[in-house]
Amino acid sequence: MDDTTDRTGATEISARLAEHIRAEIAAAGGLLPFDRFMDLALYAPGLGYYVAGAVKLGRDGDFVTAPEISPLFGRCLASQCAEVLDRIGGGDLLELGAGTGTLAVEVLRALEQADTLPERYLILEPSSDLQDRQRTLIRKRIPHLGGRCTWLTRLPSKLRGVVLANEVLDAMPVHRFRIRNDGGIDEICVAERAGALVEVSAPVRSPGLADAVVALHAEGFAQDPGYASEINLRLPLWLKALGLALDRGLILLVDYGYPRPAYYQPDRTMGTLMCHLRHQAHGDPYTHIGLQDITAHVDFTAVAEAGVAVGLDLAGFTTQANFLIGCGIDRLLSESNEPFELTPGAKQLLLPTAMGERFKVLGLTTGVDGPLRGFSIRDLRDRL
Repeated sequence: MDDTTDRTGATEISARLAEHIRAEIAAAGGLLPFDRFMDLALYAPGLGYYVAGAVKLGRDGDFVTAPEISPLFGRCLASQCAEVLDRIGGGDLLELGAGTGTLAVEVLRALEQADTLPERYLILEPSSDLQDRQRTLIRKRIPHLGGRCTWLTRLPSKLRGVVLANEVLDAMPVHRFRIRNDGGIDEICVAERAGALVEVSAPVRSPGLADAVVALHAEGFAQDPGYASEINLRLPLWLKALGLALDRGLILLVDYGYPRPAYYQPDRTMGTLMCHLRHQAHGDPYTHIGLQDITAHVDFTAVAEAGVAVGLDLAGFTTQANFLIGCGIDRLLSESNEPFELTPGAKQLLLPTAMGERFKVLGLTTGVDGPLRGFSIRDLRDRL
């Protein structure tokens, strides 16, 4: 397939997805809550951004994640996994949304070298296209370990081990709200005007949204007229499902975001919604439907609260730079046979102006005693 054919196919899929969304808007009475729009744009079967087959990650995609930037990221996560697997007497790894499969390859390689391989490496991936890409990469780079990899369609039960979720939460559909001039709460919805998708403020129609925003008001956040932002109402149920699935071990969440006071700070008046297309970031989710990523930063305070609410222990919260240093990235770099080749990627992972401060790491555990090395440099739980 040449590039012209590929672009034509993508354009046709985008047009079909836009028509599907317009049909849902009509069925909803002319207003579709933003979280449903985002859900369709990203995950509509056969049409959404993450399931339609186009390349998303890497140089030829729309964005690059930490595992593609440097193998040191996966090796550091493997170090944290090894510590937990040792404490609980072995177990499995479960990766949620494994992207290209690069993280799985590097984690398994590092654990093999440390003689701490998991019993199984489980991958929960909703995209059949990405599953195929992951299988291909694993067969190519670590064929002898491919037998340990299993793809799932649902969360396992009674999992013992480590759950890895790198840049998963930012792609969860979010609700959006705006504070009216009279102090009331509107929900940001999507409507159709002359065939185009547009943003509309309307009375709240999504269950739980008004109460969630009132709770933010009670904490002193999101009160000023005109203030708009997002809130992830799906997060508590998602973490409840993970908590029920994890019998013993660690849930490790890596993403870009803030503690709640920074997330809802008064000058962030339009929220954190961001789109990514061909390595360019912009703020319009209503263009390039199905051809661009749509994300929202993570409220890590909400993540911690939801985890603790389902009986998990908050094991730590820190920046990506602190976490990687705690997991020995400096040692891994110095011991490498290719330190000069790895140094530029390491800088991208660690520098405050790159990913080092913008990305955070949060750990939730059950049945794991003692501190974790990834949070040993500086634990920022007091900021949540």
